[in-house]
Amino acid sequence: MNWIAKKISETRKIKGLTQEELAEKAKINLRTIQRIENSESEPRGKTLNLICDALEIDSKELFLSKASIRDKNIATKIVNSLFLIVLNVVLMGIIGYLTLDSNANTNSVFGGFLLSIFLPFFIVMMTKKLNGMERMLKFGIGYLAYFVLVMAIHGFPTGFTTGLFPCLLISLSVLYFGNELIKGRE
Repeated sequence: MNWIAKKISETRKIKGLTQEELAEKAKINLRTIQRIENSESEPRGKTLNLICDALEIDSKELFLSKASIRDKNIATKIVNSLFLIVLNVVLMGIIGYLTLDSNANTNSVFGGFLLSIFLPFFIVMMTKKLNGMERMLKFGIGYLAYFVLVMAIHGFPTGFTTGLFPCLLISLSVLYFGNELIKGRE
């Protein structure tokens, strides 16, 4: 349902009017009201003004509200993107600190392995509606970037022997196959 149709339908219901009553009050055909509310057509000009007069709303309000919602959606997307970037950096930092750090001992590497299972599993539990690929792109892109960065700076042997690459592989696997893990658990 488009924005204008939704707003007209909601306002009509709030005012306690049926579609027939709105059509009669606005002096337009009932089928026109039905088409508008079912998003089959969008009211313009005189029809829009007649409906707005019958509902006692300003037609400009419909368009301003639509623009403000679009702006809020853009702002929400920007905030969500920034959050995902920060989250990916934090996840990379935690696993990297526990495994690749020069002072990393067996306990911290083991902690890195545990976190590489439990953190992504927690993400899977909170994002059950996402499929594996979407989840990997949102939450695992930092792991992939970290893998490439460590390969370029330290090389594969260092990344593997410190336990970093196995941790990253475990994390990515849990993110991707998380829905399967949940299904087996339920």
